[in-house]
Amino acid sequence: MQVTAHYNYAKISAQKCRLVANQIRGLSVDKAINILDFSPKKAAFLIKKTLKSAIANAENNENLDIDVLQVSIIYINEGPTLKRFRARAKGKGNRILKRSCHITIKVSEKRE
Repeated sequence: MQVTAHYNYAKISAQKCRLVANQIRGLSVDKAINILDFSPKKAAFLIKKTLKSAIANAENNENLDIDVLQVSIIYINEGPTLKRFRARAKGKGNRILKRSCHITIKVSEKRE
């Protein structure tokens, strides 16, 4: 059985977040949390927060044993982009894109 957790509108680009997501795909949850604890990236904190939510959902809603859980699916989708302008020289302006993403993590019991 797969249990899902979502983090919508995370204030980080999807490209930066996918770098961290690729490191934990398919690992057991204790190894994944250990990797995320020692990663210096901002995305690691956001993904760890979502992973802990998925673990809590599995434990409380589905009564699964958290010792046998693994990260079965993790994907990062692009969210809406906020478009801003910054004043530049000679009356011009540059566009600033503030990107966001949606983080989805599914955990399931290990297959043997």
